[in-house]
Amino acid sequence: MTSLAVGVDIGGTGIKGAIVDTESGQLTTDRIKKATPEGGKPQDIVDVAKSILDDLSPASDIAVGVCFPAIVRGGKTMSAANVSKKWIGFEAEALFEKELGRSIHFVNDADAAGFAEQQFGAAKGRDGLVIMTTLGTGIGTALINDGVLIVNAELGHLEIDGVDYETKASFAAKERDDLSWKHWAKRLQKYYSRLEALLSPELFVIGGGVSKQYEEFLPLLDLQAEIIPATLRNNAGIIGAATLAARSAH
Repeated sequence: MTSLAVGVDIGGTGIKGAIVDTESGQLTTDRIKKATPEGGKPQDIVDVAKSILDDLSPASDIAVGVCFPAIVRGGKTMSAANVSKKWIGFEAEALFEKELGRSIHFVNDADAAGFAEQQFGAAKGRDGLVIMTTLGTGIGTALINDGVLIVNAELGHLEIDGVDYETKASFAAKERDDLSWKHWAKRLQKYYSRLEALLSPELFVIGGGVSKQYEEFLPLLDLQAEIIPATLRNNAGIIGAATLAARSAH
């Protein structure tokens, strides 16, 4: 029984994939990255995913996991973040399986990243509730309770001060409003304090590209829960999608 699986991580700007050893969480091939097609329409994105799979050319018995920036229910994408609105209510898993010519495991991108951090990264071996957040164009969230992934938590969209708070606290909002680290941290404090009041996690794991600069803002936050940077960086989605695919195949 092979421990290898393919992970494909679909984002608003890039689509990336690799073959992963799901026992160790290590990539066994180079990561292939291609630009997300302009407009992010279903067929265009699936065509790029297929070209990545063709480049990786995995054996036919290797499981394939695909993660996507949307709520995923019963193989349908029920929302669309930074891709075409045509994905909303779309039979996404069926189209991927038809075009890729194999069955896949299809999951939300933040859920895949959070699961990878829990299995192999910053949250490994941690009990209780772990909340992973990815700070980027928006705020992605994943909930893992005692190692069990609770899917489709869209807690970036908490309403605070009458607005969808990812529009205030995402990394894109920091750049848009030209905020210093200190002023951005004030917004993050408000967001994480609300999350903590509602869910009382043991641990927050902070991912997204900005997590590389965690020393600029994490020390400015005052929370009861421990708050630490993600360790798998931009490979987390690939590793999580592959590992979830391998487990569902067994």
